[in-house]
Amino acid sequence: MKAWKYSEYGGVEVLEIDPNFEVGEAKDDEVLIKVVAASLNPIDYKRRDGLLKHFDSPLPIIPGYDVAGVVVKVGSKVKKLKEGDEVYGDVVEKAFAEPKQFGSLAEFTVANERVLALKPKNLDFTEAASLPLAMETAYEGLERAGFSQGKSILVLGGAGGVGSHVIQLAKHVFGASKIAATSSTGKLDLLKSLGADIAIDYTKQNFEELPEKFDVVYDAVGQSDRAVKAVKEDGKVVSIIGGEGTAPPPVISFVLTSSGEILRKLNPYLESGKVKPLLDPKGPFPFHKVKEAFSYLETHRATGKLVIYPIP
Repeated sequence: MKAWKYSEYGGVEVLEIDPNFEVGEAKDDEVLIKVVAASLNPIDYKRRDGLLKHFDSPLPIIPGYDVAGVVVKVGSKVKKLKEGDEVYGDVVEKAFAEPKQFGSLAEFTVANERVLALKPKNLDFTEAASLPLAMETAYEGLERAGFSQGKSILVLGGAGGVGSHVIQLAKHVFGASKIAATSSTGKLDLLKSLGADIAIDYTKQNFEELPEKFDVVYDAVGQSDRAVKAVKEDGKVVSIIGGEGTAPPPVISFVLTSSGEILRKLNPYLESGKVKPLLDPKGPFPFHKVKEAFSYLETHRATGKLVIYPIP
């Protein structure tokens, strides 16, 4: 199969296409997926840069966490999926503890059925591929913070992959009473369209100086030191930057455990149109332009997610 890989750590220049990479074998509890679309996440380039090298899988590594595709083979102990099923998921169950050697930026990938769910019927493969890691991270963070109906939230980085889902899930799934979110000037209308009541231009206003404090501040950009100044006395700050348990209370920092169960729980909200994928308008990027897609992602200017499609 064709696959993107890197055999050493470094910048985008270490990425190369291997036209003859061996297709993986599905174990008893795994399925083999014909990849139709995949999406990029910051963890992909951080890992490629060497962030996980002390406990990473062996090189070479095929990058890619998110996948949408078709099941072509099932292991003997797989119960919920069958050949021909259209599925999506984050193929790396434990991103930091057990990095997966062969990810989704290839013609085929192998994944445990635990991390997969059936693709929402109303979404195409490109849209579905954009969702798993970002949407699951948004959901798990809200759960860990004990977010519930009637509470208020401030989302730092509301136009990004995770932040855009935090806004939508807080509103439609958890029943937030008030949602504020930050972005640059050109993305304020987008925040409102996603469901934010207050759109804050971080280039002109310091969110910690708002007179109002929030039950939860969801930090998707790495500003927890400032976020603690915007939270209520008994509130929580959720941080997805830095890893598990790296900050003192009220900050909750965590790394996602990928779960098909979360996707199945959220599928009805996707199929009803209440929660929508957010794809950067520059995409999708074709398979041969993965380097360009990474270069753009690393500018931190993307809106929503960058998807690789079609995959030959």
